[in-house]
Amino acid sequence: MNFLERKIIKDINKELLMEALTHSSYSNEHKECNNYERLEFLGDAVLELATSEYFYQNTSLKEGEMTKKRAGFVCEQALAHYAKEIGLDKHIRVGHGQEGNINDTIIADVFEAVLGVIYLTNGIETAKEYLYEIIVPYIEKDFVFFGDYKTMLQEYVQTDKKSLEYVLVNESGEAHNKTFEVVVKINNIIYGRGIGKSKKEAEQKAAFDAYKKSAK
Repeated sequence: MNFLERKIIKDINKELLMEALTHSSYSNEHKECNNYERLEFLGDAVLELATSEYFYQNTSLKEGEMTKKRAGFVCEQALAHYAKEIGLDKHIRVGHGQEGNINDTIIADVFEAVLGVIYLTNGIETAKEYLYEIIVPYIEKDFVFFGDYKTMLQEYVQTDKKSLEYVLVNESGEAHNKTFEVVVKINNIIYGRGIGKSKKEAEQKAAFDAYKKSAK
């Protein structure tokens, strides 16, 4: 179902919804509109409350375990994944300089902002209903969105005593907005590739790519 066709979305304040879908690069070019940052702040609090309540009511995990479990389903990678799954990312408004560069950070922020709008216009129960419909299937499958795949890959490779190397193959963009591309080699063979806004992010994505292939 298209994001804008969801019943909950049809029932919320359309003006606030457009604000939630607006990046600062767009609002800087169109002075008459606001960006999503204030709504993101609110949505982040709603997200934490709703997911905390879910784990409290549906598991017998201890505090530290609930915190760790929750983190895996509200991290940037997870929120961006949810947003893409429902097609929310296709409706984000950005300025000309940001076009073609809507990264997971922006997409995750917008997901939270929209949640903030749902809370403001329909209340906490509707916000939880919307959120649980999207997130709970992943929780029930114990889905792993992202982790320290560099460590996981290192441990996997060590069992076979193979060599592991990360190589920066491309670096582009302005100083304030660089993009890095990294490949990871196992025994000098490229197993994974990753692109990120930092070398660390690119290495993690390359490790994730390699881990999926090598651990099959």
